[in-house]
Amino acid sequence: MTHVDDYDLKLLTLLQSNGRLTNQELSDLVGLSASQCSRRRINLEQANLILGYHARLSPDAIGLGMVGLIEVRLINHTAEYVDSFHRMVEQEEAIVDAYKTTGDADYLLKVAVADLNSLSALISQLVAGHQSVSHVKTSVVLGRLKENGLMMISEHKAR
Repeated sequence: MTHVDDYDLKLLTLLQSNGRLTNQELSDLVGLSASQCSRRRINLEQANLILGYHARLSPDAIGLGMVGLIEVRLINHTAEYVDSFHRMVEQEEAIVDAYKTTGDADYLLKVAVADLNSLSALISQLVAGHQSVSHVKTSVVLGRLKENGLMMISEHKAR
């Protein structure tokens, strides 16, 4: 494991909120030279502490304005059923995030779809199309207050 010092933590925090910061901008914010920031950024990437740089898109921008959270319970946890479920999660584009959880559900899926009919079809596919799934419980997201660690200011003010 790579040793992460206070400068690395500052770099990670700054890049998490804005991955487009240049090394010079990081230098000004952190107090290191631009070349030191560049070397540290490369080291953090090579240590897989920075997994990538992405544009965070509005679901509405790509026609996927309905977000749902689906709790999934498997029939049992044999390797065959778990692998089958994991393959489905990997292949289903509507599944944005998937988490293995404790509690009543085995997994929590965050999905983004175009509309209620698409959500209904996805739920039917989960239940009927996969022998490993025994139960689903779905919640529709009415508003996003905080996402990816950032407050969704426009939606928060529109309460």
